[in-house]
Amino acid sequence: MRYQVPQFIEVEDKIFGPLTLKQFIYLVGGAGLCFVLWRLLPLFIAVFFIAPVAAFSIALAFYKINNRPLIDTIEYAFKYGLSSKLYLWEENRRKKPSKKKEEVVKKPLVEVPKMSQSRLKDLAWSLDIKSNLEDTEK
Repeated sequence: MRYQVPQFIEVEDKIFGPLTLKQFIYLVGGAGLCFVLWRLLPLFIAVFFIAPVAAFSIALAFYKINNRPLIDTIEYAFKYGLSSKLYLWEENRRKKPSKKKEEVVKKPLVEVPKMSQSRLKDLAWSLDIKSNLEDTEK
């Protein structure tokens, strides 16, 4: 039995022409509030209230911040402003370096085998002999 898997589930359906239901509600609500302000207040005073209401309703309907609707950003801002915050005082900001970091720095990246003093002398002597032989052959 085959099932149809829904696709484009993050895209809202366009219900009212090119507008989604949320966009339509924001625009109709803003237009309604602008109408009420226009009817209740004198025109020269109403204009100062109608312009921000219209701009806010258009921004709610169409403006996105980081591909997220503006209403989500406003919601997060209110939650952040109203939530309790915990501030911690750090008396000493500079921390002393731990011993582990010092050990890591002191260790060489490539381990070189250690030679005893006598072995080092033997190696130096053999190199001197070989270099002297090569010089005499030339």
